[in-house]
Amino acid sequence: MRSYPFLVGITGGLGSGKSMVCRFLSEMGCALFESDRVAKELQLHDPEVIEGIKALFGSEVYSLDPSGGLVLDRKKIASDVFSSSEKLAALNKLIHPKVSGEFRKAVLEGEKRGTKILLKEAAILFESGGWEGLDVVVVVAADMQERINRAVQKGMGTREEIMLRIAAQWPQEMLIAKADYVLINKGALDELKKETEVLWHTLLAAAESLCNHH
Repeated sequence: MRSYPFLVGITGGLGSGKSMVCRFLSEMGCALFESDRVAKELQLHDPEVIEGIKALFGSEVYSLDPSGGLVLDRKKIASDVFSSSEKLAALNKLIHPKVSGEFRKAVLEGEKRGTKILLKEAAILFESGGWEGLDVVVVVAADMQERINRAVQKGMGTREEIMLRIAAQWPQEMLIAKADYVLINKGALDELKKETEVLWHTLLAAAESLCNHH
């Protein structure tokens, strides 16, 4: 027996629909830790991360908005890291330990609140080692053309840029091979919600069998 929360990693390649699955699950009662959003916040507020990014990409990647807040040129960083695996590795090394620290805080917070299920959403959950210590990992998968179309519609870049970004991630087959649960997103939202509901009951049962009820 161990205490709640039950820790669930949720990942999937670009355009797979993992954010939608997380949204459904959080509506169903799961707590959500968004690794990518936390990483973005650290890039604007954590002095060590800011210094590290300036050292890697040049201080001109930061500017100030009219109210004096920091703005980061994410497009410049994206084009740099997708053409240099060394820079990508260095950026990950700078940010991932900090994200892990924030996740540990979220777990402690969940323990205090009696949260049953805490989701850790991360685009590169396996690549960053962020899956370690989790109870289960869910991979959201989708057809490659669907993924590209979805990302284009979201304004995430041109088809070429999106294909480069997908190529920089682990192939979907590799994610599926490491997953405890796989959710196939066929594109219809109501169908995805139904599949997510089935997953939610499965996770709840797994959480109850592993964790105590105090």
